Amino acid sequence: ARRFSACTAYRIEVVSHDVVGDMAYTACYEHISASVDGEARVYTLRATQTYRREDGEWRVVHRHGDLVQA
Repeated sequence: ARRFSACTAYRIEVVSHDVVGDMAYTACYEHISASVDGEARVYTLRATQTYRREDGEWRVVHRHGDLVQA
């Protein structure tokens, strides 16, 4: 987290999602403009998150993201 700062733009593009009972997932692209190690960058992550409903609230139980190579 210390490597990232000055996020100037963030947009999420949901590709797929589903809910089955108390489990859910999202698969998306995250389009980001931020500073990484002090250098301004624009990049896209392919991100998947899984969720579980606990005590009536959704909680992220796993997240995976990787850089989309242009």
